[in-house]
Formats: sequence, C-alpha cells, structure tokens
Amino acid sequence: MEAAADEACPTAPSARYASGVVLAIGGTFLFALKSIFIKLAFAAGADPTVLLTLRMGIALPLYLAVLWHSWRTIPNTRSTWRRDVPLALVLGFLGYYLASYLDLCGLTYISAQLERLTLFTYPTMIAVLAALFLGERLTPRIVLAIALSYAGIWLMYGQERLIAASQSNGDVTLGVLLVLGSALSYSLYVLFAKPIMQRIGSRQFTSLAMIGSTGFVAAHFLATRSPAVFADLRPVVYLYGVVLAFVCTVLPSFMINESILRIGATRTTVIGTAGPVLTVLLAVAILHEPTSVYHALGMLLAIAGVSLVAVK
Repeated sequence: MEAAADEACPTAPSARYASGVVLAIGGTFLFALKSIFIKLAFAAGADPTVLLTLRMGIALPLYLAVLWHSWRTIPNTRSTWRRDVPLALVLGFLGYYLASYLDLCGLTYISAQLERLTLFTYPTMIAVLAALFLGERLTPRIVLAIALSYAGIWLMYGQERLIAASQSNGDVTLGVLLVLGSALSYSLYVLFAKPIMQRIGSRQFTSLAMIGSTGFVAAHFLATRSPAVFADLRPVVYLYGVVLAFVCTVLPSFMINESILRIGATRTTVIGTAGPVLTVLLAVAILHEPTSVYHALGMLLAIAGVSLVAVK
C-alpha cells in the first residue's frame, strides 16, 4: 500500500503533492509542540494525572462523534465490530492511557528535548517486538538502527545528567525509564492494533481506543483525586488542555493521515524526522532549556537510526 501511494505521487510538482508536503510539515510541527505545552501546564500548576484527565476529557466528544457517524453510516458495522470493539477498548489502555501517563510522568524529570528524542525511537522497539512476537527477522540494517538510536539517547542522557547534577534537580534516569516505558507501551499498541485497524478502519479503531483509554484515565483520576481539584486550576491550564487535545493531538493526526494519502508514507516519514529538531528549537526558545553540541549529536544519531527502520 505504501509503495502504491508513493508511486502515485507525480514527479513534477502539483497542487495535491504540494499540499501533502504542507500537511506533513504542519502535522510534524504541531506534534512537536506537545512536550512544550505539557511543560508549560506543569509550570502553571497541573500534575500528570490532572492534565491527562483534562486532555482526554476535552477530546472525548470528538471521538464519540466519529464513532457515532461510523456506526450510522458504514454498512455491516455492528456485526463486524462485535469481536473487535472489546479488543480496541483494551488496546486503548496501552496506547493512550499507559503510554500517555508514563510520558507525562517522565516529563516531570527530564527536558522536552530528551523526552521527544526518547519517544521518537519507538519504531526500533516495534522492530524488536515484531521479531519476538511475529517471527520477523532482525536484519543487520535494523540492528544498526537500534544501535544508532540508543547511542543518541545515551549521549543526550549523559549530558542531561551532568546538567541536573550541576543544578541539583531532577532524576534524569527515572525520567528516561518512564519515557522508555511509554514508548514500549505505545509500540505494543501499534503492533497489536494493526489487524484490527484493517478490519474496522483506522479512524474507527482510534476512536474506540481513545474512548476506552478515557475510561481508564477517569478511573485513575477518581481513585487518586477529587473532582474539586478542577475548581482550583488556573484558567491557563484549561487553555493548555484544549491546545494539547486538539492542536497537538487531534489536528496533527488528521493532517499526517491526509499527507500519507497525498505524498505517500515514505515521504511523510522523512518529513517527520524533523520533529525532534523542532522540539529542541522550541524548547530552547520557549522553555529556555539548556542545550549543547551533545544534544545535537545525540539527536542526529537517533534520527539516523529511526530513518533506517522507517524509510525502506
């Protein structure tokens, strides 16, 4: 399918091709903003549990609307989904509850730069998991990709440990482990979600998974917090929640999917490798995070590694 999409792209520039590139760049930029707004929300007084509940609660009506529309308009929806709905709801636990929660917790300890780079390497985890669970072969190319990716993380991690030690703040090791756990959880979600997506459609599956994950998030919140906490939040935290829900999650996901249709998965992936670079620039400019040549080298190594896996 990816090859066919790529072959369909014209060699000469066209309005459709140009718009696909613009969508890919825009989606990559909006995804890159996610860590920045999470950090801003933390600085405004939010914590991971409250922020995740706010983000999921704001996005929930949209996914319910998509699901309702599919239920009403797609033929044979009810019989086809009978087996897949429970699986999609459970997979939402991995992909959008556990992965998101671990990521938010990790961001309380490490910079947006290191968090983005660590999450960015999840395709290498998928390759390893596919070898373990699906019997796919780990080629020398994939082994090299894994080595490059984690060498990049290690380089940036080492530099951040030095910065944290000099400033006496943050447990960088715990933060990286939490974000690696997030990447692993999301990788498992992607691996096991694919066959269900093929049966019921990616948009419908994503809506089900998001609805399921919102249930887990709500249960977590009610078990650990009081609803009264929302009355004490500053108005700007609600603004950040809206931005995270729509600008940094829903909107870029639709933009990237449409870009894949217009210019192909490979070209979209290549453009997406700019994501960590954008996050670094935004983190330095907006959050005033320290950076160094080691951050840049680590980022380049990880991008090279992920590109080896993602671009065939």
